[in-house]
Amino acid sequence: MHDNRDTMGFLHFIIILLVVASPFHLAAQSPDVNLTIHLRGVFESKISLLGLSNTGTWKSILEVQGIKNQESAILRIDSAYLPGEFVLRFDYKEKETSIPYPSEKYLFISDQNLELWVSPMYCNNPDSTLFQDGEKENSTFSAFLTENSRRIESTGLLQQFLMNYDDTESKFYQEGIVEYEKRRKSYNAWLTNEVHTDRDMFVSSVYLFNYIPEVTWEGTEQDRLISLREHYFDGIDLDDPLIVKTSRMNDWMNAYVNLHGQMATTVALRDSLIPAAAKTAIEKARSGDPTVYGWMVDYFYRGFEANNIPAGMKVLEPYMNDPACLTSKRLEIERRLKGMETLIAGSIAPDFAIDDSSGRPSTFHHYYTGDGYKLVLFWSAGCEHCTELVHELYQWSMKPEIQSKLCVFAVSLDETETEILNWKSFKSRLPGWQHILAPAGVNSPVASDYYILATPVMILVNSRTNEIVAIPETLDQLKNELR
Repeated sequence: MHDNRDTMGFLHFIIILLVVASPFHLAAQSPDVNLTIHLRGVFESKISLLGLSNTGTWKSILEVQGIKNQESAILRIDSAYLPGEFVLRFDYKEKETSIPYPSEKYLFISDQNLELWVSPMYCNNPDSTLFQDGEKENSTFSAFLTENSRRIESTGLLQQFLMNYDDTESKFYQEGIVEYEKRRKSYNAWLTNEVHTDRDMFVSSVYLFNYIPEVTWEGTEQDRLISLREHYFDGIDLDDPLIVKTSRMNDWMNAYVNLHGQMATTVALRDSLIPAAAKTAIEKARSGDPTVYGWMVDYFYRGFEANNIPAGMKVLEPYMNDPACLTSKRLEIERRLKGMETLIAGSIAPDFAIDDSSGRPSTFHHYYTGDGYKLVLFWSAGCEHCTELVHELYQWSMKPEIQSKLCVFAVSLDETETEILNWKSFKSRLPGWQHILAPAGVNSPVASDYYILATPVMILVNSRTNEIVAIPETLDQLKNELR
């Protein structure tokens, strides 16, 4: 294959990128790897390599500009990122005058140097994306997907039948259960064997996310969901630290949480079911690899913080004293728990510097607004949830009967130059509020004093005593407090 391609007249314009190891990674476990990309089929492209961050999102770790058709680039990947799942992104111009257009290809990289011939417009078409002879990880995974799709199709159809069939007492339904169980066990046995066969390759850590857990088909639909939840972790190998280096882990856990969410008919029930799900999942992971254990705590921390579920944060508290828990969010979790203990109704709101109505330096505590209330709003102009709340809150707060008893202190946690420019433009449309920009955002002293880790957050304060009255989560809750 190499000989044929070398005769095609590629102009090898080599660009080598060196990656500095992240200080958060441990010592290298395998050598650095080169990913050589031979570009074809477009005029020009920027090439980026994205890896998984600690938050489960994709972040750019390598980037090279201006690679032309028939040219090549070598991306040198530091061993700290390996093995792992990556996204290879092309922002290509089909013609010189074209606007750059994105395309992405997922790939696995372990300890093997890779060579890839690719046309960005068709980067997920096997005929337009070719690895070198002897490439292992991606070729093996592609073969697995093909065979897995063939084997799981009939089982999936039977599962759909059992979920939707109306007469669960009929002989026909019972025969369906027997046949389904036979095929489920056969499929899982094949899956386990594939993991063993390919155990020396990183991609084998991904296979078991396809495991089909046991379901008790008798009873109601809710009974089936409960059964599926109870058996959800049956097939996964929580002793394998490599499972957290793939996006499949995050997707797999999202599906687990959604099984609990389906049963939550109210917010209160959600705030009960999801923490219970976290407790079960973390306890499962606790007996596995410490990396997986820490990842699981981080996963639920992000969910509880994003959805403001204090009961969930309390679930995480026991694991903060466990040295075996390799969480990367220990400080954030401890900070949030501390805030939940101290920042409560009846306590004195932390003070911070502001300018008074005349523009003179003052403090929040000394800003007296009569016998009404002061509302501290932590927000960011770049946060969609924040701007939605701000629009509604501003219209309501400007009503004469509300203005007479509520003064809003909008503390911006915007940090970057672009964010701050956006904030300045946004606040110009919010006259009547007291606007404060907190340098360093969530790391600012005021955000630290109020234990702010995400936005928006509202704290209602008695203007006369500076005592916290409430920490409303919604505008409706704020309205109820002012009534």
